[in-house]
Amino acid sequence: MKPRRLLYPTVAALGIMTLGAYAYIEQRKPHTPAEQTGAAKPADNAGKAGQRAGSGGPAAVDVTPVTAVRLVEDVNATGTLRSNEAVMIRPEVAGRIARLNFKDGQQVRKGQVLVAFDSTVNQAEVQQAKAELGIAKANFERNADLAKQKFISERARDESQANVQVLEAKLALAEARLSKLEIRAPFSGIVGIRNVSVGDYVKDGADLVNLEDISSVKVDFRIPERYADVARTGQALEVLVDALPNKPFRASVDAIDPQVDSSGRSALLRGRIANPEARLKPGMFARVRLILAERERALVVPEEAIVPQGTKTMVWKVIDGKASKVEVKTGLRRAAKVEITQGLEEGDIVVTAGQIRLSRDGTPIRIAPGGKSATGPVPPDGPAAPSNKS
Repeated sequence: MKPRRLLYPTVAALGIMTLGAYAYIEQRKPHTPAEQTGAAKPADNAGKAGQRAGSGGPAAVDVTPVTAVRLVEDVNATGTLRSNEAVMIRPEVAGRIARLNFKDGQQVRKGQVLVAFDSTVNQAEVQQAKAELGIAKANFERNADLAKQKFISERARDESQANVQVLEAKLALAEARLSKLEIRAPFSGIVGIRNVSVGDYVKDGADLVNLEDISSVKVDFRIPERYADVARTGQALEVLVDALPNKPFRASVDAIDPQVDSSGRSALLRGRIANPEARLKPGMFARVRLILAERERALVVPEEAIVPQGTKTMVWKVIDGKASKVEVKTGLRRAAKVEITQGLEEGDIVVTAGQIRLSRDGTPIRIAPGGKSATGPVPPDGPAAPSNKS
């Protein structure tokens, strides 16, 4: 029994030693490059062509030309519409309303009397002040004649003159109080819905009716502080309001607040929109597009052409049928396109797919089967020269 138990371990040990020796011998044998990479042996002509391509043939890629397009640099924001001018009509003195010279929602002119208070007492005060002033002037004229004849002193004449001045001031005060009982429109506009009626007694400072000038409207909006330095008065705005969909309004930047909001880190801008039809109303929500700059011929490439490399931005440029890596500077990104500000020119051909097959500068390329090229197939020796045929 004991020899039989030793038989199985012995056979296993011999098998392990045999496999190890075989592996050592195979490792020491010379191998072809195809065998070293584990590539399958070519079985037909197509396989042989693939082997030749993999050992230095043109790399299959997709390409496209650098194109020039109109590019708009903009900022989107939300804002609120405000009246060109707006005021709440309030009385400066207390009194009872005698007349309302407008209808709700009516267009009024600058200087038009809107509200008149009962002025009976004030008119009487004005009449009294006028009468007293007339007597004082008559006394002053008599005293002036008597002073010339030396019948009274110069002091008496001066006192009568001062009395005239006092009564003139009293009359002016009475007339000013009387004028406060009529409230006039400070500017032309549309009145709102009044809160009072004829016969109401109102205190000074009470709200009577709002007056809005909407011949043009303002739009207030905020932009991030990083754009505050490039925003300028006069820049174009495109405004959309939810109440009037699919109808953009043109405007321009009218003012820029010099102070940046510390809580939101944003700058306040104000635009102005012409509103001759009065369709835009104060308080409406607005979507604002601020146009910072417009470039009529900006160079762009598809995003797929961009190859980040550390802190640099690279593209593969096709020159004479070979791909060369070029460093570029990028700008705006719009609709899967990237602006190229430096490094390429219009018409240059760049690789958009297959960059992984390009191991070094000068790698020959060919258009991959089913690949895309805005200028058609590119032969191995580069883009075809333009034809002179008409």
